[in-house]
Amino acid sequence: MTQHSLFAKKQIDVNQFKNSTLERHLTAFGLTAMGVGAVVGAGIFITPGIIAAKYAGPGAMLSYLLAAVVCAMAALCYSEFASTIPLAGSAYTYVYTVFGELIAWILGWALISEYLFAVASVAVSWSAYFQNLIAGFGLHLPTFLSTAWTPGHPGGINLIAGLITLLIGFLLSNGLRESTRINTIMVGVKVAVIVIFLGVAIFYVKPANFKPFLPFGAGGILSGAALAFYAYIGFDAVSTASEEVVNPQRDMPIGIIASLLIASLLYAAVATVLVGVVHYTKLNVGDPVAFALQLMHQNWVAGIVALGAVAGMTTVLLVMTYGGTRLIFAISRDGLLPPVFAKVSSKTHVPVANTWIFAIDTSIVAMVVPLDKIAELVNIGTLFAFATVSLGVIFLRKLPFYNELPQGFKVPLFPWIPLLSCGLCLLLMTQLQLTTWIVFLIWLVIGLTIYFSYGYRHSRQ
Repeated sequence: MTQHSLFAKKQIDVNQFKNSTLERHLTAFGLTAMGVGAVVGAGIFITPGIIAAKYAGPGAMLSYLLAAVVCAMAALCYSEFASTIPLAGSAYTYVYTVFGELIAWILGWALISEYLFAVASVAVSWSAYFQNLIAGFGLHLPTFLSTAWTPGHPGGINLIAGLITLLIGFLLSNGLRESTRINTIMVGVKVAVIVIFLGVAIFYVKPANFKPFLPFGAGGILSGAALAFYAYIGFDAVSTASEEVVNPQRDMPIGIIASLLIASLLYAAVATVLVGVVHYTKLNVGDPVAFALQLMHQNWVAGIVALGAVAGMTTVLLVMTYGGTRLIFAISRDGLLPPVFAKVSSKTHVPVANTWIFAIDTSIVAMVVPLDKIAELVNIGTLFAFATVSLGVIFLRKLPFYNELPQGFKVPLFPWIPLLSCGLCLLLMTQLQLTTWIVFLIWLVIGLTIYFSYGYRHSRQ
C-alpha cells in the first residue's frame, strides 16, 4: 500500500482485469446499443425544433454535427482510457489513476449528480407521457399523486416517476444479461420509429423552407451546438461497462465511437427533415415532430412516434441507472464509500444492494422535486468529466507503469485532440447559468464533507 495522501494515485494491478467479481459478457454490439440507448432519448423529437427556431434555422443539422465533433474528441479520449484501464468507474477510475484521490473523488461525486439527476429528470418526463397516454382512455391520477408540489400549484408526489425508477432498478438487479437484452430491443424500436418518421416526412420536404439557410449567421450554429451538445450526454455511460466487456481493448472504442456516430446521424437527419417540412420560424414548440405530423395530416404516425418517445426514455433510464450504479461500485471498492455499495451478488454478478439504493434515491428525487430543479446539475458534471478525462490522457501516457498496461486504442493527433477537447469543454462550461454553478458548488461542498468525514479515513490506497 502506498503512503496515503490527498493525491495518492490508484495503483493498477493488471491481474484485476482478469479477476473481477463482475461478469464479462458484453460485446461491441451490446455496448453500441447501450450508447445509442443513453444518447437518443425523447429529446430527438424536441430539441431539433428549438435549435432551428431560436439559434441555427435550417442549419440546425450543422449544430448537431459540430456538437458531435466536440463529443467525438472526448469520446476518443474515453476510448483510450477504457481500452487501457478496463475497470468499472469510467472517468472516476481514470482520473484516480493519473491525478490522484481527491480530484477523483470530486469528479466521481460530480458524476453521481449527473446520473442521479439525469435519471430523475427523465423519469419525470416518462411520467408526464404516461399520464397523457392513460388520460386518452379517461383515466386520471389524483392531483396529489400526479406531480411534485411547487409553491402556488397543487400537487404532492409524482407517483409514476417514482415507480418507473424502481422498475428499472428491479430489472438491473436481476442481472446485466436480461437488462442488456431489453435495452437492445427498446433501442431497435426507437431507431425503427425514427426511420419511419424520416421515411414519411421526407416526401413533404419543401426546398423553399431551407432559405435562408443561416438566418442567425455562423454564430447561430455555435449557439445551437452548445444546446445540441447536451443532447449527446450519456455516451460516457458506456465506459462504465469496461469491467463487464469480453474484449475491452477492441470492443470499448467500437462501442463508444459507433454509438456516437449513429446518434449524430439520427439527430442531424431528423433536424434536416423537420426544417424541410416546417419553416424554422414555426418550430419553437414543445413537440415539433408532432406539430410537423399534424401539418402533414399524418396523425397515424404520431402514435408510432409516441411509442418511440417512451422507448427512448426507457433506454435512457436503463443505461444511466446502470452507469450510476457501476460508478458508485468503483468508488466503494476503493473504500471512499461504505462497502455495501461494492458487494456483488454471486447469483446475478451485479451489485444488487447498490442498484436498489440508487433506484430508491432516484425514485425519491423524481417523486418530490420539480423537473426544472432536477436538471440543474446534469450538464456541468458531464462537461467537467469530459474536460478532466481529455486532459488526463496526456498524463496517462506518462505513467511509469504505462507500458505494463494493455495497449489498446490510442487517441490520434496526440496531444492536440486531448488539449482541444479539454479547452472546448471548459468553454462550454462558461456558458452555463450562474444558478447551475451555485448548485454545483453546493453539491461539491456536500461531497467534500462526506470525503473528509468518511472516504479519506477508509481509503484503500
